[in-house]
Amino acid sequence: MNLGRETETLEFKKSTGELKEGVISIGAMLNKHQKGELYFGVKPDGTPIGQEITEKTLRDISQAISNHIEPQIFPEITTVRIDERECILVRFEGYNTPYFAYDIARIRVADEDKVLSQRELVAFVQKQGGTEDAWEKRVSSFTIEQVDEKSVARYVERGHAAKRIEFEFTDKASALNKLLLTDGNQLLNAGMVLFCESMYAELQMAIFAGTERLTFLDIQRQRGTVFDLVALAEKYIMSNIHWRVKFDGSLQRKEIPEIPADAIREALINSFCHKDYGACQSNEVAIYKDRVEIYNPGSFPEGYQPEDFIIRDERPVRRNPLITSILYYSKDVESFGTGLKRIADACKDAECRYEFKILKSGFVVVFYRNEEIKDSKGATSTVQVAGQVTVQDLLAYCSIPRSRQEMQAFCQLVGRNSFSKVYLKPLLESGQLHMTIPEKPNSRNQKYVATGKVEE
Repeated sequence: MNLGRETETLEFKKSTGELKEGVISIGAMLNKHQKGELYFGVKPDGTPIGQEITEKTLRDISQAISNHIEPQIFPEITTVRIDERECILVRFEGYNTPYFAYDIARIRVADEDKVLSQRELVAFVQKQGGTEDAWEKRVSSFTIEQVDEKSVARYVERGHAAKRIEFEFTDKASALNKLLLTDGNQLLNAGMVLFCESMYAELQMAIFAGTERLTFLDIQRQRGTVFDLVALAEKYIMSNIHWRVKFDGSLQRKEIPEIPADAIREALINSFCHKDYGACQSNEVAIYKDRVEIYNPGSFPEGYQPEDFIIRDERPVRRNPLITSILYYSKDVESFGTGLKRIADACKDAECRYEFKILKSGFVVVFYRNEEIKDSKGATSTVQVAGQVTVQDLLAYCSIPRSRQEMQAFCQLVGRNSFSKVYLKPLLESGQLHMTIPEKPNSRNQKYVATGKVEE
């Protein structure tokens, strides 16, 4: 089987001995067409000859692309069998032109990689727009017909409720046009990620058993609109962190998460507002035993630190101003440039420790989880991971007689021994709980009631 001739989006290399030349071709194709394919183990005339492939071979390709192409891209590298010969296929895509391979910008012309002179590079940048927000304003392959009309109508309704959208909804085409998200019948990239499911809006979520990225208990990968993914991520985090119950004297108990919900939602919205969509990398939510991390594949503004936007009066730097504006109209974004400060303020009020990390590949918001929770009087009580119910909360619940099963369900503990060791036995020994049938401790009708005694 012959793969045909090399083109402006297709390159062949006989082996990874030509790895550097292959990386150079990737950069040139990205600058011309923003995507392409590269085969290793194929002669220039399209004849597959194969090559020896190990895990190290694939890792070397990945590292060469990661280390020598700027801005960074995230290719798909797979092993393919052609005519019973093992070859390597590298598929790549990126929209943050111009790309530099080994510090030089090139452009694909037929099957050659031509170096751009300084004059040509300046002209190229000017033609491409030369700004970080160029990607979101480019025309996508998605059409207005692919947008769900009800989702646009609901969006406009939210904008009306927030008093940030004045026009009335009549149909999706008119609404998207007024929001500056279309070019004729085509959606701009901003409209695509906001109102359609595409490869550019992807979310990876995982729960890890410990404090490192080793053993995971759950992992999911989802695609959807930005609105959908924010909602999914928020639900995923809130369903997998600890909550405690607080009684304030009213008939209903108040459930409080260990990480403030406002801070979580703000971090998620920010991660999609400032994402580098051209890198084609997914946003990530990682839940560890001691922390929750929200990762955004978009570099932090050069020359700035998070503190500049929290304690200083720096003006907002928006990577995707059109996307951010749409989220602002619906009040998903409260106000421009205040996201980090809102996270910091919410965590301070909730006494939740947080951290901002600037990485080469993006930006991470870290929320540290609590192993201890203080009650309303300032006393510290160690709580079970599963329930996060304090001793004081349980005693308040037992102001009327409760069965063991009721108490265990209230504490959200499955193990009978765990409940007895952490709660029941210590409270009985301290006299803070009393059995209603003390002469028959193992009675099926046994219940427990708080005595009102304070532990000495």
